[in-house]
Amino acid sequence: MEELIAKRYIKALKKSSSAEKMQETSAIFSILAEAFKNEKFIQIINNPDIDKNQKSAILLDAVKSAESKDVENLIKLLAEHNRIGIIPAIAEVMRKDIAVTTKNYTGVIYSDSEVDAKVIEDLSNGLSSKFDSKISLKFEKSSFNGIKVDVEDLGIEISFSKSRINSQIIEHIAKAI
Repeated sequence: MEELIAKRYIKALKKSSSAEKMQETSAIFSILAEAFKNEKFIQIINNPDIDKNQKSAILLDAVKSAESKDVENLIKLLAEHNRIGIIPAIAEVMRKDIAVTTKNYTGVIYSDSEVDAKVIEDLSNGLSSKFDSKISLKFEKSSFNGIKVDVEDLGIEISFSKSRINSQIIEHIAKAI
């Protein structure tokens, strides 16, 4: 639900902004979204004793250094309609929208063993050419027995499990005999 509301605000914001402005706005909202991970901040925002204007003033003080009228107006509008809580959703939808617009995606490689930087680069280049985009991959050690590549924004998940490959080899040998 929040994502749908966030998309409406972003659609209106995109009409009046350039791609550069949208990236700046996205960075500001990403920083604001980080504040929503702080319990004290959430208590203040959700406190019914604090009125809309005070909540708006807190957020406006946080973004004052950006000197962006678009951001200030959006925050005022969100506060006016009691929708300050969707700021993290707005930040995420903006990030995804910019990724689609610029065709710049990030992904994660999961594996239980170390993956060489050259392999990461090769995977990144291969996926980039396959999907006609710029895909940056980073490695994250996990308990996955094999290698898994996940580019969430593109909906791509590729995995090679060591146990599955071993079972397929055994199956193939058994069929050959």
